Amino acid sequence: MVYLRRKILLSGTALNQLQKSLRWSSSLKIRDKNEIRPERSFKYADLSVRLAAPHQLQPKPNVRALSFGKYFTDHMLKIFFYETLGGWQTPEITPFENLVLHPGAKVLHYAIELFEGMKAYRGVDGKIRLFRPELNMERMNNSAVGSGLPSFNGNELIKCFTRLISIDQEWVPHSTAASLYIRPTLIGIDPTLGVSAPDSALLYVILCPVESYYNTSMENGVSLLADPRYIRSWPGGCGDRKVGSNYGPTIKMLKKALKKGYQQVLWLYGEHNEITEVGAMNIFMVYLNDDGEKELVTPPLNGLILPGVVRNSILALSQEWNQYKVSERKIYMKEICRLLSENRLLEMFGSGTACIISPISNIGFMDRDFHIPTLQQSDPIYKKLEKHLKDIQYGYIPDHPWTITID
Repeated sequence: MVYLRRKILLSGTALNQLQKSLRWSSSLKIRDKNEIRPERSFKYADLSVRLAAPHQLQPKPNVRALSFGKYFTDHMLKIFFYETLGGWQTPEITPFENLVLHPGAKVLHYAIELFEGMKAYRGVDGKIRLFRPELNMERMNNSAVGSGLPSFNGNELIKCFTRLISIDQEWVPHSTAASLYIRPTLIGIDPTLGVSAPDSALLYVILCPVESYYNTSMENGVSLLADPRYIRSWPGGCGDRKVGSNYGPTIKMLKKALKKGYQQVLWLYGEHNEITEVGAMNIFMVYLNDDGEKELVTPPLNGLILPGVVRNSILALSQEWNQYKVSERKIYMKEICRLLSENRLLEMFGSGTACIISPISNIGFMDRDFHIPTLQQSDPIYKKLEKHLKDIQYGYIPDHPWTITID
């Protein structure tokens, strides 16, 4: 097969784009750069490739049949770390396969693991683009430092999984309503019990074609349940890291919300019901402030919320447009209720890689439903932001500095 025989190379154009400085500064800064040791990182130049045999190739699903995280591509990237062998080992692309772990592996007992989520988009010009992957690498290294897992050079990992995407490029949907989800994961694999930093780890990347996370949210808005008795994160915790232990404990509350007819959970914190996140999304509010001007506000990066890449992008675009005031500050349910009673709350929406932007239409709080008029606005800000972000991701705006093109 031509697919199996061809030599797939990462173009110099794509590699050069990795070195470009960002047009806007990042708000996803590594907290302790002294712990990041890129000189010990694996290197893209050492990458080896073992292609799948013809019988291992899977049929590509129809775009209309996609659901989030159900189908996986033919290959994966694996990179082992062994402290006793000098650190990171040679990166390898292999056929997609199950992992073999010792029953005592630390990831299974103490949740020593982390992950990232980003996407590759097939543009209207047929080119495949990544959206700000360097920010995901910053966040992933930050999570690694906080979890006792080894750090790495983010650019080298981008180059490695860009090669992986090139190999499985036929899996990138030919649609502006779908994309290829990229899931880098780093787990502690020491075959010993005991709560301690692991001396061995596995970094792997898997890919899956996906549609939007919420199929109907853009039409009907997301309905949320806010229950002060349940919290997702707390000061000094790990709520600002993308680790599995942030998400598993939320399932109980999500099941409760679904049973009551809501789609997701609005997470609150503290005695004053501070708003933090929507499910696994960052949250934004648009309202008329005391000066009568439109203001976009989102909670600050105070350790309670994940520093989202889409969140960062929304703030950067809004500041560049300069069409409304932009602020990062705490938001409380008491303020939401007051603004609604004064007809000053205009929009609320969630943001994240999986959904991009999801408008919020209803919040259930203290046995009462509060209707959010997001979908009733004649010219809503969330739609402008969503359109502009998609225009960048799908190449309607070509050569944008936030994208890396895979040739």
